[in-house]
Amino acid sequence: MKTIKGFRMRKLGLEHIITAEGVELINFNKMIALNESAAFLWESVQDKDSFTVETLADLLVEQYGIDKELALKDSAAVAAKWIEAGIAEE
Repeated sequence: MKTIKGFRMRKLGLEHIITAEGVELINFNKMIALNESAAFLWESVQDKDSFTVETLADLLVEQYGIDKELALKDSAAVAAKWIEAGIAEE
């Protein structure tokens, strides 16, 4: 999977949001907000050629010291939301 080029994360107050850099990508019906751990994951993979749910899980385990099984479950949920929002693709 990979992030879609043209989207960048920005901090707006206490929130992390994903914004489109080009007019062709802007969808004014959606604003994509990320919690702290999802923002960490996005920042870690946004410029990579590809990544997997396992990659995301490894990042969570390393950063937050959580159980691998929980990290895999959370990573799968985050990846699915990114795909649904149109900011990542398989």
